[in-house]
Amino acid sequence: MRHEVSRRTVVRAATTIGAVTAIGAVLPTNGAIAAPAGRSRQPQRPAVSANGWTIQGNTDLDSQVWTRPVAGAGLSVPVWIGDVEAVMLHVVRRFHYEVQELAEEDLEGWRPAAQVRRRLPESNLASGTAVRIRPGAGAKGSLFPLQIDTVRSILTDCAGVVRWGGDDRPVDESLFYIAVGPQDRRLADLAARIRGWDATPGEGAGVIAVR
Repeated sequence: MRHEVSRRTVVRAATTIGAVTAIGAVLPTNGAIAAPAGRSRQPQRPAVSANGWTIQGNTDLDSQVWTRPVAGAGLSVPVWIGDVEAVMLHVVRRFHYEVQELAEEDLEGWRPAAQVRRRLPESNLASGTAVRIRPGAGAKGSLFPLQIDTVRSILTDCAGVVRWGGDDRPVDESLFYIAVGPQDRRLADLAARIRGWDATPGEGAGVIAVR
């Protein structure tokens, strides 16, 4: 009788082990359980400024933003290098030569994201795609009418690629920024035109037109 019970116990145990093994073969692994269907972890997207450019954490090292000289003005400003650089330095040069001569403290470029309001155009400073000219003079009425006319001429040069904070709400007359995204062809086209002007005697920023 003892032998018979032992055999029955062995058979029952073998059956149980077989069932557990079969279930284990069809159950997902621990990794699959941690990432159920429809809830897979997505790569985190980098933060962007209001105009769609990636915010930079620093300048001049492991960054798209580098400090660049403003030719002929004795100034420098940290901006996104390449096409943005060409366009923003053109804006600064024209302002310096034609609106008001600037000192070093009159010009700001990149600012840390913690120092700007992320939902406003000033956030573009954090991506290096904006500059402040005369940072303390952002209120409406900070420029004379003839100066505003020249600012409008600068904006016309830039064919919609650059926007002036004086046209925003709230107004910030010190702010100029790239108004198109990184993939917009108009930026590259404008930068190429500006480089052409700069390379041609009698053209470019600082040249007084004779009528």
